[in-house]
Amino acid sequence: MLGTINSWPLAKKMLVAFALIGTLVLGLGINGYVSNKTLSGVATRHVENGITGLSGLTDVLADIRELRIIVYSYYNAATPKDAASLVERRAKGEAKLLADIDAYRKVAGDDFSADVDGLRARATELIAANKIIFELRAANDLEGSVKAIKGVGKEKSHDAIEAADNLLTRTRDRSAKDNEYGQSQTTLALIMTILLSLVSFGGLIGIWLAINRTVANPMAKLTEATTVLAQGGEAEVPSRDRKDELGQIANAVEQFRLGTKARAEADARSAAELREVMDTLRETLQALSRGDLTAEITAAYPAAYAELKTNFNEAVTSLRTLIGSVMESTAAINTGSSEIASASEDLARRTEANAASLEETSAAIAQMDERLKAMAGSADRTVARADGAISTVSGGRAIADEAVQAMTRVADSAKGIDSVIEGLDKIAFQTRVLAMNAAVEAGRAGEAGRGFAVVADLVSALAMRAEEEAGRARDQLTATQTDIVAAVEMVEKVDGALANISGDVSEVHTLLAEMATDNQAQSTAITQISAAIGTMDQGTQQNAAMVEQTSAAARNLSSEVSSLAEQASRFTVGAATAVRPAARPAPTPSPSRPAKPVARNNSTYVSPVKALPIATPVASGGDEDWTSF
Repeated sequence: MLGTINSWPLAKKMLVAFALIGTLVLGLGINGYVSNKTLSGVATRHVENGITGLSGLTDVLADIRELRIIVYSYYNAATPKDAASLVERRAKGEAKLLADIDAYRKVAGDDFSADVDGLRARATELIAANKIIFELRAANDLEGSVKAIKGVGKEKSHDAIEAADNLLTRTRDRSAKDNEYGQSQTTLALIMTILLSLVSFGGLIGIWLAINRTVANPMAKLTEATTVLAQGGEAEVPSRDRKDELGQIANAVEQFRLGTKARAEADARSAAELREVMDTLRETLQALSRGDLTAEITAAYPAAYAELKTNFNEAVTSLRTLIGSVMESTAAINTGSSEIASASEDLARRTEANAASLEETSAAIAQMDERLKAMAGSADRTVARADGAISTVSGGRAIADEAVQAMTRVADSAKGIDSVIEGLDKIAFQTRVLAMNAAVEAGRAGEAGRGFAVVADLVSALAMRAEEEAGRARDQLTATQTDIVAAVEMVEKVDGALANISGDVSEVHTLLAEMATDNQAQSTAITQISAAIGTMDQGTQQNAAMVEQTSAAARNLSSEVSSLAEQASRFTVGAATAVRPAARPAPTPSPSRPAKPVARNNSTYVSPVKALPIATPVASGGDEDWTSF
């Protein structure tokens, strides 16, 4: 059995295992579905035919009793309004009774159809009996209505109630049977579930055992053998006779073991050849490290390393040719660098002399620029003072105008005072005339008018004194008006003098402004000249520094070339070596300023001085171009 299973592919084994598990799960599902469907049907019938039916029959019984109460109430109605209300209630109750019976028919079931029809017939008879009772009572036939109530009314009510009770009893019996059936189905479903669960558990154990013995254990043994082989040991590969995927893996591992063994033997042979090649290569490289560029590989190499031998010999030949060329070039470079260093020294000295001259010229022009700027500043301050004087004279003229206007107003006021004094004279004259008239009247009065005559004399004296004081005021006012006229003339003369001063100061201001403008233009021109010479001085200084750097770089280059020639002379290049000319030592005069060190590990010299910007030509009074100075 296990041999047959071992020959199955892994997919088939998994398919069979999952098919068995699916069958067990399907059995449990079918059992659960059938049990649930059965119990659901029982519960549905219990709810629809049992609980809902009992509720409907209860409503029917309540409707019958309600109609019986309405009949008794109608018989005992005290007012026509109560009777009308009870008639309406009877109609609604009868309609509700028939509606509740029809509603119960829908949930009662087919086996209760005959009983429901009987219940509806009893209800119809009850409705007819109640109608008869109401008609008798409406006709005031109290005896007939009482007889009908106790007779046909009571009988029909009892029949309807009895029919409803019978249905109620049958409904309860049917619910009890459904409950017993549901209990039995629940027990059966539980037993089937337990049996299927046990069968499923047993099936799962069987599947696990089969997979463990046919897949897991052989896979563990194959894994152990693969681990041993991976660590370089020897192991027998199991399960190679199987027909499934595990057997294919075992055969692949066996092929890997055989291939590894063959590669190990080939690696041993390759290692021996590599050692032989490395020994020869080591000897040749040692000769190269001693400076012998004529050393080449002459031993026979295996076919796999023949290209290495050819490439190495070609590289040595190229290196030998290169070193020979370097040895020849170093001599020429050494001679050229010595000449460049000497020329750079001469150029550096001349450039420094030019730089000193430009520096002195720049200092002199800077002093001229400062003096012209000081003169321009003084002219600006003088113009400012002239502006202040003009403002002051303008203010004085305004004040003089205000004084003339004020004196004119005083003269006008004096004229008004003169009119007032003239009025006072007239008042004094009238007062004196009145005093005289009063004295005449007092004389006529005799002794009785004596006191009044004294008063008239006093008033006359007061009027005369007023006339005298008015005359003195007029004289004083006339003198004041004369003085005011003289003052106005003097102020007008002052205003004319201030106007002349303002004109003269304006002319001085114009002349000073022109002088300040000329000084400013000269200062601007000198500033531009100073800037141009400063730029030239800076450029000359940078050129001097650059020349010194170039000289230092040339000397360093000469030293480096000498060192390179010395290093190259250590190599042996055979008959291709040319006789090197003796290097001419470069002159080493002391520079006037220290040169900055030049990095010796750079193949290209880079100047540490930044290039100057191109100066813009400055236009002055002439046509000179200061950039070519």
